[in-house]
Amino acid sequence: MKKIRLGILGFGTVGGGTVGIINNTIKEIERRLGRHTTIVIEQIALRNLTKKRAVDTSGIKITTNPLDVVNNPDVDIVVELMGGTSLAKECFEIAIANKKHIVTANKALIAEQGNELFAEAAKNNVVIAYEAAIAGGIPVVKAIREGLSANKINWVAGIINGTGNYILSEMKQPNADFGKVLKVAQDLGYAEADPTFDVEGIDAAHKLTILASIAFGIKLQFSKIYTEGISKITAEDITFAQQLGYQIKHLGLASRTKDGFSLRVHPTLVPNSALIANVDGVMNAVMVNGDSVGTTMYYGAGAGAGPTASAVVADIIDIIRGLEQPPQDRVSGLGFALNSLKVEPVIDITEIECHHYLRCFAKDKKGVLATITKMMSDSNISIDNLHQEPCSTNKNDATLVILTNKVKESSINKLLEKLASFKDIDGEIQRIRIDSLE
Repeated sequence: MKKIRLGILGFGTVGGGTVGIINNTIKEIERRLGRHTTIVIEQIALRNLTKKRAVDTSGIKITTNPLDVVNNPDVDIVVELMGGTSLAKECFEIAIANKKHIVTANKALIAEQGNELFAEAAKNNVVIAYEAAIAGGIPVVKAIREGLSANKINWVAGIINGTGNYILSEMKQPNADFGKVLKVAQDLGYAEADPTFDVEGIDAAHKLTILASIAFGIKLQFSKIYTEGISKITAEDITFAQQLGYQIKHLGLASRTKDGFSLRVHPTLVPNSALIANVDGVMNAVMVNGDSVGTTMYYGAGAGAGPTASAVVADIIDIIRGLEQPPQDRVSGLGFALNSLKVEPVIDITEIECHHYLRCFAKDKKGVLATITKMMSDSNISIDNLHQEPCSTNKNDATLVILTNKVKESSINKLLEKLASFKDIDGEIQRIRIDSLE
């Protein structure tokens, strides 16, 4: 029986899950591979040699130096699960030079360095597979790259960070606020001690960079994504949104426009009628709109040992299935011929047009509301919905919630500047974009 040998870099949650799946389901994997082929784990690089492991590693070579694995002549496929971008990139480069295929869950490295790495991989006739980098166990890369390859993709929208989705979901509970729910998320292991990458949208921006590339056939352009986090969202905003028929979700949104591509991550009010509005907890979901198929949605667990390792092993199987194909006949990592990928224009967030949710505290006295509505009229911004109620923290104020018509972001920004200078408005004005996902 032909043996394909793996070298695994990193043996944390996902690394352990990957070895566990291979150990427990090798007969099923062999059936899927066919051609009398099996998988053998040749070597693992890990940090701590003495740490007790949940999975059996007997018979596997162990090292603390990842470079031992990528330089091991007996390793056919490198499985990179360390994270980070410095050492991981060095390992990628050596593995590619040594003609080893790579499976990874490293969204940061792919998003930030992927253009260069995919080009080098193509020169060396090796494959970089990265399904696990985006939405854990959801096979969204394969769905877009292969399943929807007959379509011109119009837009992609996704809940692609489980931590942020968990926080926003839990903030629907009575007496919840961002800080309290974040602490619970950290205690449960859903959020890191430093949650910045998750709650400020950086993790989602890495994933959206890759989704946009495979959807539209453009170069990876992480630096151009507009990114906004959820730390300023209040339980009051979530309650008002629900009263108005919406849910607040932290979305990655990528779409075609007449002037280029819109790439953005930010909190978004989505109508209750949208399927994605009902995705709660740590689950992920990605909606894709194609010109022929219409809108499809992919839902499931976006993180964790089992789901993410499931995607890793699926990529390993795909690479082995394609080993006998001539390199020129393989599906490229980003789904398009690499020489066709270009740095397409990404439009500035100020050029985006959408509806907006505005919330502010205003003096509860005659003439204030009239002044605010006149400011809006003078800015050519119409009101779709207006809600006013007494402020819960200051009896002299009223809470105003306004939903605007569809308007360019630059116009809303100018309005917010005017409102901020109005003496009868107290504190910051909350602004959340609205998207119907149609």
